[in-house]
Amino acid sequence: MGATIDGRAEELLKAKNFCNVATLRADGSVHGVPVWVDVQDGRPVVNSAEGRAWVRNLERDPRVTLTVQNMDNPYEYLEIRGSVVERTHDGADEHIDSLAKKYLDKDSYPFRQPGEQRVIIRVEPERAHVYGS
Repeated sequence: MGATIDGRAEELLKAKNFCNVATLRADGSVHGVPVWVDVQDGRPVVNSAEGRAWVRNLERDPRVTLTVQNMDNPYEYLEIRGSVVERTHDGADEHIDSLAKKYLDKDSYPFRQPGEQRVIIRVEPERAHVYGS
């Protein structure tokens, strides 16, 4: 692992802060989306539905930048640069339910669509830095 997610960086990932995921489109332009985030075993973990543009971008190019802004102090944020090291459907439904509990205080993800297949994406951090703290 190139960077360690611990201390304040881990706190920001565990808190109810949104994560902006920046990926690269096929034409080289940046695609950014806000998502829910988690941290497991020192790695940021996000969850999405198969077929979304940013998930397809990561299939083609696994490099990603994650920015997590402190909702209580927007001048503080965490930037993580890394690459996808795992994509899995195993446990993805349970994971999105745990994120729904964290962000919405709901026991299950209320926005699930019929036929939707969830995917967990784990990122290996190459660089992680907290700014503004």
